[in-house]
Amino acid sequence: MSSTDPVEPPPLYAAREPIFPRRVKGQFRSLKWILMSLMLGFYYITPWIRWDRGPELPNQAVLMDLANRRFFFFMIEIWPHEFYFVAGLLIMAGLGLFLFTSALGRVWCGYACPQTVWTDLFILVERWVEGDRNARIRLLRQNWNAEKIRKRITKWVLWLLIGVATGGAWVFYFTDAPTLLNNLIHGTASSVAYITITVAALITFAFGGFAREQICIYACPWPRIQAAMMDEDTITIAYREWRGEPRGKLKKGEHDPTQGDCIDCMACFNVCPMGIDIRDGQQLECITCGLCIDACNEVMDKIGKPRGLIGYMALKDETNEKAGNPVVNVWKHILRPRTIMYFTLWGAIGVGLVAALFMRSPIDFNITPNRDPLYVVEPSGAIRNIYTLRLRNKAGEATAFKVTVVAPDGVNQNAMSVVLEGQQGDTVTVPADETMTQRLYIMAAPGSVPATSDRTEMRVWISDAATTDRVSTDTVFNGKAK
Repeated sequence: MSSTDPVEPPPLYAAREPIFPRRVKGQFRSLKWILMSLMLGFYYITPWIRWDRGPELPNQAVLMDLANRRFFFFMIEIWPHEFYFVAGLLIMAGLGLFLFTSALGRVWCGYACPQTVWTDLFILVERWVEGDRNARIRLLRQNWNAEKIRKRITKWVLWLLIGVATGGAWVFYFTDAPTLLNNLIHGTASSVAYITITVAALITFAFGGFAREQICIYACPWPRIQAAMMDEDTITIAYREWRGEPRGKLKKGEHDPTQGDCIDCMACFNVCPMGIDIRDGQQLECITCGLCIDACNEVMDKIGKPRGLIGYMALKDETNEKAGNPVVNVWKHILRPRTIMYFTLWGAIGVGLVAALFMRSPIDFNITPNRDPLYVVEPSGAIRNIYTLRLRNKAGEATAFKVTVVAPDGVNQNAMSVVLEGQQGDTVTVPADETMTQRLYIMAAPGSVPATSDRTEMRVWISDAATTDRVSTDTVFNGKAK
């Protein structure tokens, strides 16, 4: 090829090579097992937790009731107009990601991301059916025979069952779980439920069984974004090159002053679920799961070398260690202006949401004056205004609400009266956990309102007839005395 020939750019997408992580034991692998068990347990069990809210409300502890546009979380109920709670939680989740990434790198990706959790589960099943790393590699390379077909079908069936359980658990969050399960078994559930479970099952099967690290590398935007959250003080996984190089073979008890501690055993590479070699430096694919640390520590124990050839550290630490300077305390890496700012914002939003939650009024209503006509003058000279009243009952039982009007200054209180269409007097009963729209008439006795203005400010109160709870809003009364 001549020097003038154009150089082909490298491909943007590399064909996937199957990765078969080797089983490893250690503190980080144990931590991942614990977190995986807790998160999967929470996901699958939560829809079955019951919570007594009264006879007329759902008794599922966590329920996204889309049909009635409500969200239940144990003792908390979120209505559509309170979506700011959900928005606040989403903002807190984003700031939490920024905080943890800035302090500890991609710990979310390595320990708590759903893709990581379900991939770990699928690898566990794969290892149980086909064996550890070497056995799985041999099975991949061998020709199709009865053994390979049996193991592959067994593995795929178990993966599909996990996928179906995952999709089933997902739909259980949107309706009563026991009722839906019974309908699913008897074939009487809605087609939406079956379609949702099927789609979720296939996505779980494909992502956890086949795509795996490809999702993290190509589909997920977070590896690119997280680079902006990290600096030289961020704690991440690194290889102590100054200690490990040059590499060479060593046996336990041997010592070669010209050789580093790394014996090039490839243990760190063989356990990596992303298929990378941490000794090559920081890489986009690394999810900082810590499995390479466990593998390396195990090897260091066998050859009698100190642990920590691979470990969690800040990039600044490696430079200090290589120069023989003291290593900065880990809390000085974590508690720095950037992380403190993220935590302050995160905490402020959390405190604001909690305060707003406890300051919520038990009664919710709004009142809108009708514009056509603005008012009606009765033959007696009384003036009548018509309003649309929307009352929301947040209680778990039917509640009677009383409507009263506080007359403005200069107007006799007894001159103002309230009538609710279709109701007895000034009281209306709203069913449990429902919103009622009610036509409201407010009457002013002849000559009672000022003659100088067409608009008179007044206040409408709504009170719970059985308790002392009450709320108010200001509105206007149209019309003036003749």
